[in-house]
Amino acid sequence: MTTTASRRVPVRAARGAAAALVGALGLVLGACSSPAPAPEPTPSTSTVVVQPTIEASKSAAPTPSLAPTWPLTGVAGDVVNRPAIAVKIENTNQARPQSGLEAADVVWETIIEFDVSRLVAVFQSQSPQEVGPIRSVRPMDIPIAQPYQGMLAFSGGQGGILDLAYGSGLQILSHDAGNAGFHRTSDRPAPHNVYGSLETFWSQADAGRVAPPQQFVFARTAAQASAATGGAPATNLDLRLSGASHPSWAWDAGSGTWLRSEDGKPATSAAGPQLSAVNVVAVVAPHPRSGFGAQNGASIPTYTLVGNGQATLATGGKTLSVAWSKAANDAPLVLTLPDGSPATLAPGNTWVELVPAETGTLTVS
Repeated sequence: MTTTASRRVPVRAARGAAAALVGALGLVLGACSSPAPAPEPTPSTSTVVVQPTIEASKSAAPTPSLAPTWPLTGVAGDVVNRPAIAVKIENTNQARPQSGLEAADVVWETIIEFDVSRLVAVFQSQSPQEVGPIRSVRPMDIPIAQPYQGMLAFSGGQGGILDLAYGSGLQILSHDAGNAGFHRTSDRPAPHNVYGSLETFWSQADAGRVAPPQQFVFARTAAQASAATGGAPATNLDLRLSGASHPSWAWDAGSGTWLRSEDGKPATSAAGPQLSAVNVVAVVAPHPRSGFGAQNGASIPTYTLVGNGQATLATGGKTLSVAWSKAANDAPLVLTLPDGSPATLAPGNTWVELVPAETGTLTVS
């Protein structure tokens, strides 16, 4: 009988083998699995977030600086704080050529008795050496000069008209009253030879007589003026102010001005050049009798300037129809466009032609 012998493994050895097998399996499993993610940090309550620092500007934006301009011309320059002086200037054949008109800021042309033209020349930005011939005051000079709030110079006048002048609030300078600054020349017969010195007139200015308020509204440049931007081209302004007064103006592109003629002949100044204007304003206004009489029973006329009416503004070789208004004798003449906005003039001198509504005409060509 065959007997199969059994093989026994020692207990200690078996336990060691089992442990080795378990260790090997652990290594294999560890190699096949990913490591556990690290825990995210918990925000600390002491963390401070610092924003970028932006410093505000320490100063305001600069204000645009505009050069000062003369109040009656709109021309930039070193403005002198002195009053305007309105001077009554003769405009007959015996008086031409006159002195100083080329330096006036504004010249007003009016018709007095016997259809004669006389001028009110207003000076402030320039001071010619001599002005004249200077003649007597008329009623329309008061509403013309009052808005300038300065001085009115003339050679004399009728009692009632003088009362109007002295009651106007203007500082009156009269040759007949003995004010300084007037003199007679020997090259012309009286009464066409009274002349004046503006510097002497200004030296007598009352305390408080300062630069005049602006009268017209001026554009910054000639190209921006109302007539230049919205007017119709024109080369000639032909005026018939009365049977004896026929001034005209011709556009001169070279100088950028209107050149003045009297009865078809160039109107010159005593200094030589032809009289010119950057702006010409033809104002149509009533021309009634004033109630004052002249020689041989003639009536002295005046103008009704408090009110409103139509005007023609000529600037830059163009003309434009505008409206005029004046609220009171001491208020400026206001020019407006059809939409009610101010009509602007080009910087420079201005001639105002007062066209009698009843008989005067203006022809533009």
